[in-house]
Amino acid sequence: MPTTLDHPLDPALLGAETQVHARSIDRFARAHDASHYLLVPDAVLSPADADGVARAFTAVRAAGRTLTFRSGGTSLSGQGISGDILVDTRSHFRDIRIEDDGAAVRVGPGATVRQVNTRLARYRRKLGPDPASEIACTIGGVVANNSSGMACGITENSYQTITSMVVVLPSGTILDTGRADAADVLRAAEPALFAGLSSLRERLLASPENVAFLRQQFSMKNTMGYGLNALLDFDDPVRILEHLLIGSEGTLGFVAEARFRTIEVRPAIATGLLVFDTLSAAMTALPALTELGLATIELLDAASLRVAQGLSDVPAAISEIDVQGHAALLVEVHAADDESLAVASATAQAHFDALPLAVTPRLTTDAAERAALWHVRKGLYTAVAGARPSGTTALLEDIVVPVPRLLATCERLIELFAEHGYEGSVIFGHAKDGNVHFLLNERFDDPDSVARYRRFTDDLVELVLAQEGSLKAEHGTGRIMAPFVRRQYGDELTDMMWEIKRLFDPDGVLNPGVVLSDDPDSYLQDLKRVPTVEREVDRCVECGYCEPTCPSKSITLTPRQRIVLRRDMAWAEEQGDTTLLRDLRADYDYDGVQTCAVDGMCGVACPVDINTGDLVRRLRAEQENAVEGAAWGTAAKHWSTVTRAGGVALTVADALPVPLVRGATRIGRAVLGADTVPLYDGGLPRGGTAPARPVSPPDAQAVFFGACIGTMFGPEDEGPGSRDALRALLDRAGIPVVVPEENGGLCCGTPWKSKGHLDGYRLMSDRVLASLWDASRHGELPVVCDAASCTEGLDVMLTQAVAAHREYAGLRIEDATTFVAREVLPRLSVDAKLPSIAVHPTCSTTALGATGALTTIAAAVADEVFVPDGWGCCAFAGDRGMLHPELTASATAQESAEVSAADAARGGFDAFVSANRTCEIGMTRATGRPYRHVIEVLEERTRH
Repeated sequence: MPTTLDHPLDPALLGAETQVHARSIDRFARAHDASHYLLVPDAVLSPADADGVARAFTAVRAAGRTLTFRSGGTSLSGQGISGDILVDTRSHFRDIRIEDDGAAVRVGPGATVRQVNTRLARYRRKLGPDPASEIACTIGGVVANNSSGMACGITENSYQTITSMVVVLPSGTILDTGRADAADVLRAAEPALFAGLSSLRERLLASPENVAFLRQQFSMKNTMGYGLNALLDFDDPVRILEHLLIGSEGTLGFVAEARFRTIEVRPAIATGLLVFDTLSAAMTALPALTELGLATIELLDAASLRVAQGLSDVPAAISEIDVQGHAALLVEVHAADDESLAVASATAQAHFDALPLAVTPRLTTDAAERAALWHVRKGLYTAVAGARPSGTTALLEDIVVPVPRLLATCERLIELFAEHGYEGSVIFGHAKDGNVHFLLNERFDDPDSVARYRRFTDDLVELVLAQEGSLKAEHGTGRIMAPFVRRQYGDELTDMMWEIKRLFDPDGVLNPGVVLSDDPDSYLQDLKRVPTVEREVDRCVECGYCEPTCPSKSITLTPRQRIVLRRDMAWAEEQGDTTLLRDLRADYDYDGVQTCAVDGMCGVACPVDINTGDLVRRLRAEQENAVEGAAWGTAAKHWSTVTRAGGVALTVADALPVPLVRGATRIGRAVLGADTVPLYDGGLPRGGTAPARPVSPPDAQAVFFGACIGTMFGPEDEGPGSRDALRALLDRAGIPVVVPEENGGLCCGTPWKSKGHLDGYRLMSDRVLASLWDASRHGELPVVCDAASCTEGLDVMLTQAVAAHREYAGLRIEDATTFVAREVLPRLSVDAKLPSIAVHPTCSTTALGATGALTTIAAAVADEVFVPDGWGCCAFAGDRGMLHPELTASATAQESAEVSAADAARGGFDAFVSANRTCEIGMTRATGRPYRHVIEVLEERTRH
């Protein structure tokens, strides 16, 4: 848990509500973002509200320090890091309030774009900004960087769609710009700022040359410097202030809440790939394609296409060509409905057919085909960044030029890659906006490489400015381009920007060195070192996509933080910094290892396919106690006895007073360790039932694998439990099954693997796969498991065995939810549907692609299916929730609050379901509602 230690600020000025994180592990964990810069803060503050931020300004100013705000930390330009005081605005400020039937939304800076759009989806609305990092980027970052994306251009970004905001200025003034008297409040509280903004507008309007230049610059995507276009677009100082803050990267003030005008979702979509023989041909076709009103036009250069040919699901349009100087445009047509889409697609297709293309074009609405096409575009970053040499940093940069100048710019950029020796670099991006990204790998622990990077940057700046472009289009100026603002805007306009900085922040408290810098070499300072670490995570690009999905994010560490701390420890060891190494190691076991749920959700979100659980399992294996490992090895040989004994123990415990049993387990934890002995509580069920006896009917249609957790943990009520319910449903549907020999002694292996007991895991794997191979008649029958996490465990076990070139390649593992939805539901009838049902998807149904089947079954038994917008992994993780109940409590807090509110609003749901017994226990404990397997409810509703 966060510990407040010595730090440079006065606690009395901060207030008791603001958490201060000053341990080495807290400071280093939050030091890293997706950029190639690294600064370690002296302390990290977590204020709870706008008043807390105002107090932080006071404390920082009194101490003569500076502060930097950080929300998501996905930033690519170094604007979210600090070597002084870092203010975390993601732990709080997560409110999302829908207004006007979805036409507007109020959002705190700690909420992510995906979280907001998830809540807006039921209104068929979304935010205008559509950054590719929407899974992780927060509203704070979107506003601070004026982020755009693939479709929004300059018409639906934050600048255009924010209608008001709540602002905390460096003086401590809190201003709601949506209030009718906002101008009066600003004038009274900040007279110099109010008058100064009006004066700057007058001066700017007096220079037609500067006005014309700014109009040209902001006719494109442009996040370079401050948005001086606000002085042209508005005459009210409040509106000017509001729009200067957008894109200011936390250097002028703090946006505690933003109110957005939302955008209508056009759900009917068709996607296509236009492959041209040359980049020139693609650019020649671009203007007419833009006039078609296509929602997206994404460029992929020849190097991108070569990389794409190495992707697993590359479309034939790319795989079958001999890439020379080719280029491609990924295009999409969006419409409100299928009929409108058909008309728009026909128009677009007729235009495509007339183009000089290397491959016959085709628009598709098929979800799988569309996903494959987008995997080409989004897989470029994965392929290039993930394959970079160890010790290097992946730099994803962006520039913008007028569309007619895009061809010349891309051609020269390709030449620059060759001239400076950047091999494997790719160009891709938003062609209709003249905005392209390029990816290159560089190492910053070598002076020659840094010198090369300097030369390349000089040439890049010259190229973009000669083409009348902007050095930053959507990633923000940050540290990387701050020294070049004067080159782009000239002295007069840059001096205006400095005046704006002094008007807002006269003491220079906020985020120094970002957006503006008078040091021409500041972009070469504080460069990140990336020491080699464990192979499971070494290719991490520190983007933070994994963080919102992590169940331990609010209590200890996120996957990114677990990885970067390994790098920090490696660096400390290399440098001989024994004090730092000792401090980090002291806290890493609990924060980094023991409170990781190893649920794999981070791997689903990671753009370079890292499952940080693999690292944690390795570390647990390295820490394995010989006695404990031997005990688990023995357990693998006698698993039937172990599970039955565990079930009996829970049944006995259920009959005893809870304080007595809890006290006994606490004594055991004190003697043997909190990571060995689970903590019993009254929320645990009684023991389960004995497994089914082996059978092998000749007409069997599947193999039934009853999860051993059904023996260990009984059902929530007096019902049959998921194993017996599934057998009943299969019998009712006329589907005979094989029950394997040794049925009660088989396990998916997760208890061994997650704890790092690898010898026991290998032993269980050999037993299970051999048994299932025989039971399935060498792959003829699918293996159906009644617990999603166990299904995933079997799937992983099988994948590893096949990868090791062992047999079993024909074996098929399937979760009960998918099998029942496909094979059983059509053969059954539901007597009477329940009015409403609440569903908890699991990390395993997500990994298996079975969440759709889970909700399909729920919809078959209830009229209303409620899936919480904020659902996530419950972190029960087998026994992890019993070893560290505080982890599950933290992981389920948001979902639990949402379920409770929805339950109260409906006067009570009629059922609460999931797809895995331990997850059901975790959610029952968190919400106080009785969660059961959805199959149990289906079995009840189909009895006749």
